[in-house]
Formats: sequence, C-alpha cells, structure tokens
Amino acid sequence: MDVEEFTRRALSAGLREDAVRDRLVECIQGFKPDADLSYVDAFARAVIAEVRNTTGLAGDLFTFREAGVSMGEFGVGSRGTGDFFAHRQIARIIGRTGATVGVDEMDDAGAVPVPDLPGDRGLQVVCTVDGMHSRLSDFPFLAGFHVTRATMRDVYVMGARPLLLFSDIHVADSGDVAKIFEYTAGVCAVGESMGVPLVAGSTLRIGGDMVLGSRMTGCVGTVGIAEHLTARREARPGDVILMTEGAGGGTIATTALYSGYPEAVEQTINLHFLQACEALLASPVLRRIHAMTDVTNGGLRGDAHELASTAGCRVIIDEEKVRGLVQEEVGALLERLSIDYLGVSLDALLITAPPFAAPSIMEVIRGAGVRIQEIGSVEAGNPGAFLRTERGLQDFSPRFREAAYTPVKKVVDTRERDFTLMKQAVEAAAQAAMEKKERMVARLKREKE
Repeated sequence: MDVEEFTRRALSAGLREDAVRDRLVECIQGFKPDADLSYVDAFARAVIAEVRNTTGLAGDLFTFREAGVSMGEFGVGSRGTGDFFAHRQIARIIGRTGATVGVDEMDDAGAVPVPDLPGDRGLQVVCTVDGMHSRLSDFPFLAGFHVTRATMRDVYVMGARPLLLFSDIHVADSGDVAKIFEYTAGVCAVGESMGVPLVAGSTLRIGGDMVLGSRMTGCVGTVGIAEHLTARREARPGDVILMTEGAGGGTIATTALYSGYPEAVEQTINLHFLQACEALLASPVLRRIHAMTDVTNGGLRGDAHELASTAGCRVIIDEEKVRGLVQEEVGALLERLSIDYLGVSLDALLITAPPFAAPSIMEVIRGAGVRIQEIGSVEAGNPGAFLRTERGLQDFSPRFREAAYTPVKKVVDTRERDFTLMKQAVEAAAQAAMEKKERMVARLKREKE
C-alpha cells in the first residue's frame, strides 16, 4: 500500500482533506494494528502535508513529460514487443558511448575495454545487472538464488568469466527483516558454488515510510572479464544454432508456485547453465563460438527475434528439435497449464557457431553433464525469426507479452489497447527525456568551465 500515491490521487480527484485523512487512518491501521490511534492520525496528517508540499512544482527538476501509458499497459517487464520497444527507447536516451558492446545492441550485458594496461591482451570488462522476479517476494531465498544465476548467465554468454557480485535489496516498511538475510543467502548459494564472491550491496526500504506492506524487490549484478566476446551481433549467416536443456528459473518457479505445483520448483535449483559455460571458458572451442545468449526474454520467441534484429540475419528454429530440450517435468507442467513453452523463459543456453565447430562445442558441454543439440540455423536475408514446423516455415515474432504463466497474467492478457498509439506516446516521452538530459549535460559542462 503506497500511502503517498493514494493520498496524491485522492486529493487530485477532489476529495476533501478530512475524508482523505479518515481513509488513510483506516489503511494505516490495517498494516499497523498495534499502533496508537494518536500515532496513526499524526502519520496520516504528515503524509497529507508532504503530498501538499510536493504538488504543483514546476521546472525541469520537478516535472516530466508523461506518456499517458502505464508500465502494465505497455507490457514493460513482460518480455514482449512492448518491453523490447521500451528498452530501445532507453538505448536512445543513453546514446552512443565508447563501450565495445553498448545498450543499443540489446545484449543483456555490456563491455568496455580495459584501459591501457600493459599485457592486457585486449581484455574487456563485462558488466550486467538483473532484477529479481517480482512474484518471488514471499520466497526470498528463491528470489536471491534465481536472480544471481540470471546475472551470472548474462556475463557468461558474453564469453566472460564472472569475478564478483553486487546486490541491492529493498523491502517495504512492514516486511520482516529476515527477508534480507534469506535473499542474501540465496545470492551466496550460487556465488559460493561457482567461486564468485558477493562484495558489495545496498539495503533499503521501498518508498521509505510511505509504502506499507511486505513487498520485496531487488537486483544482483555481476562484473566479469573476457578476451573473446560472444555478443549477439557476432552471429553470422551459415552458423548453426545450438541449445542446451532448459528447466527454467525464476519464471518457472513462479509458474509452479502460483499455479499450485510447488514440487516443480525443485527442477529449477541447479547450476547446469553456469557449469556448461565454465566448461566452454576452459576450452579452446570458446574461440570458435560466434554468439551466445540465454533463452529468457520472452522465451525462444523473444531471443530469436532479438538475435536476428541485432545480427541483421534470418534466424530459423526447428520446433521439433526444441521440444525435446525442455526438462521433462517442466515441459509437462507447461503443457498441463496450456503455457506456450516457446514464449516463456527456459534459462537454456543458445549458441551460434560455424557447422564445423558444432560437434566439438557440444562435446565440451555434454562433458559438463548438460544436454545440448542443434536446433536451427542463421541465414542471410532481411532480419527476422522463423519457426520450422510440420506445416512449413512460420513467423516466429514475439507476442505483446511473454506467455501468460500465472492465473493473474492470464487475466491481464485479456486487456487490449491500441499498440501503435501507445508506441507514439512512449516515443514522445523518451524524446522529452533525451532532450532534458542534453539540457542538463550542457548546464553541467558550463559549470565545470
């Protein structure tokens, strides 16, 4: 319960201040039943005063161009076309940088060269950060475990070895302090198992005093080092596409929990992906790999599309070969719940490489105890992703959102709004933010002179 937003909305709607205060008192008491009425009343009055003091401010520092489109309506974070579009707007605001791999390439990690160190052999520093799955707030160990595995995956698929982890955890005002300990334990379970230390972090409350409840959110980041980058852009016509078995991570755990099949969560507790990548990094076959990515963003639909778009190629996926790479129990769960296994995060490793290199790459990964096989190819032509089925070649574009994998998501998926109009509004808001950035950069440069 965000009491600040509640108050701001209520006052904007024209409710009398005393009526807003009465509603606030009732809400606060629901979360703080043991608090004295005098405390609750004073708290409510203070919230209203703070909202009054921050309403109607003008100027660049206090206002922004609204898109009139909510995060949920546009599918931000839902790993579909809306989410991809929003991330490309973020890349516009950041603009061109000196990075070897920047955000405009839509990889999950970025890279910069190690600056002028003797004997650095062209080393690249690789960095990424992942947010925990929002629905794992009540399962903090799982949240920490899966977000850590995800962020390490993103460094590994750039051909880098993770060196350190950093963590951020936010828990709302009513949340139990033990959540931050459980979350940290989940992070360290993965890090220690892979020999990668957690070295820094931050712990805060969501919204300070203004958000009542126990909701938790956070992220984990990884920094690594690479000699041979395997960014998506390196995929080339003529490459074959290899994929490892996937049992899912935070998304599949969430699917299992909120659909009433908690026993399936056990299948997600493994380090197969990370162990496969460690084996590759220790082998000369790494240099034969052109590109790597993980099957997460909207499932194989989303990642095939992003690979094709970034590399400027046609990506062909053979459905029959993919189906056998979904872990058996997870595949049965998805089928039972009528969830599209091609549109949900499977946490599998995707590799593109020349055909002659494929056997040795697969041998290394199988040697690490991980199943892998060839599932498709990269071809020249207009960028696009296609699925080869028994009915022939089908469009393999991502949907507006990833496959609805919880009961609530299936309800949300029934809402529709004109995507073209939303894109125009979102693009205009991003343009306004970019212009503000440029104004502020010009101001700060003047102050330095």
